Amino acid sequence: MPQHQFIRFALALSYDQYLKVYQGMAKNVSVVADDGRRVAFPAGKVQTFLTNQGINGYFEMELTPENKFVSIKKLN
Repeated sequence: MPQHQFIRFALALSYDQYLKVYQGMAKNVSVVADDGRRVAFPAGKVQTFLTNQGINGYFEMELTPENKFVSIKKLN
């Protein structure tokens, strides 16, 4: 049985960069994962991590074997 995938990546978006989502100019975030894959996902998936400084940190995304989004969490 296939296992869930865990993709780790660093993300650094300024508050102004994330504001483009609200202005309708951006819908997705694209990052390069630690394993070299480029991963794009809806910007709303990281909205809970938005601060006055933007979104900064190291994250882990969980996907099903069919590449369906399960969760995302910020790592220490």
